Amino acid sequence: MASTGPLDNLRILEFAGLGPGPFCGMLLADLGADVVVVDRHGGNDILGQAHDVLRRGKRSVVLDLKSTADARVALALVEKADALIEGYRPGVMERLGLGPEVCLERNPRLVYGRMTGWGQTGPLAQRAGHDINYIAITGALHAIGTRAGGPTPPLNLVGDFGGGGMYLAVGILAALIEARASGRGQVVDAAISDGVIHLMSAIYGLLHNGRWSDRRQANLLDGGAHFYGVYRCGDGEWISVGAIEPKFYRLLLEKAGIDDPDFDGQDDAAQWASLRERLAALFRRKTRAQWRALMESADACFAPVLSLNEVPRHPHNRARDAFTEAHGVLQPNVAPRFDRTPGTIRRPPPGIGEHHREVLDDWGVARE
Repeated sequence: MASTGPLDNLRILEFAGLGPGPFCGMLLADLGADVVVVDRHGGNDILGQAHDVLRRGKRSVVLDLKSTADARVALALVEKADALIEGYRPGVMERLGLGPEVCLERNPRLVYGRMTGWGQTGPLAQRAGHDINYIAITGALHAIGTRAGGPTPPLNLVGDFGGGGMYLAVGILAALIEARASGRGQVVDAAISDGVIHLMSAIYGLLHNGRWSDRRQANLLDGGAHFYGVYRCGDGEWISVGAIEPKFYRLLLEKAGIDDPDFDGQDDAAQWASLRERLAALFRRKTRAQWRALMESADACFAPVLSLNEVPRHPHNRARDAFTEAHGVLQPNVAPRFDRTPGTIRRPPPGIGEHHREVLDDWGVARE
């Protein structure tokens, strides 16, 4: 039988939520884990069942966790699970009788993954928030944007999915590896604010070494340098350049037709603003397609800034099968890739409670 991924021997119980928790569950399901979502009675798939790709590959049971009978079923599922994912405010699972102490007593090998914005402890632990709030206290939001325009929300990629879901997945997998050696599970406290601060490690290192200014658009990687940023073309479309290394910088100038000695001082930060203005004027002289024809075949660290609708059609993304038509929906493919046990999108996003009886039978839980 073909492998469904490197995690095809794992059972994950995910309590339904939004954003980073479901993303973590999708990642684990893509890599082969049997991820069962505990949905609420009367719950709704707010993104539309067929297109909510964060639910893809999973199965759904429906339980009223405030019901004594359904809480017993939930605990029976916990006994069979390798790991659990929950994204409620601190204390909610405890009030439902499904907190870590209860669950680990029933299943000592369980990895109990907790996903929150602020963490399980601290003065903000009980406060409501969203991605933009969580990254606001990390320095990341302050650092992203323009000097004149202020901070720019980077979608919810940095917080929810980068600092949140990804870190929860890493934490769960690390704890599962440890549990196989020790026979003991543990709680993984994954806070988005913690994860984003960790993501900022290199920037804080540069700051403390005096190589990063605590101002937007004044540094190498934040649009301050003329050779690392985005530029508008004559047709209103955008391109990106990132020619940091001198050899790539020289090639960028060559392909752009620049032989002005003013551009020789690549690392002279005092000249960056004026050189950026001159590059901006130059790039406006041609369309994005014309710049692509000039630049894409060279090591000039160049790429077009594509719209969401353009991305699946780019030749590189097509060659890599970065998108796939799965269950009638064009969606991002499984990542990362494995040569021997590749992951797969096994099933479409489930309807609420679609697999209730099937899961109870498969996991050996008595129906009530």
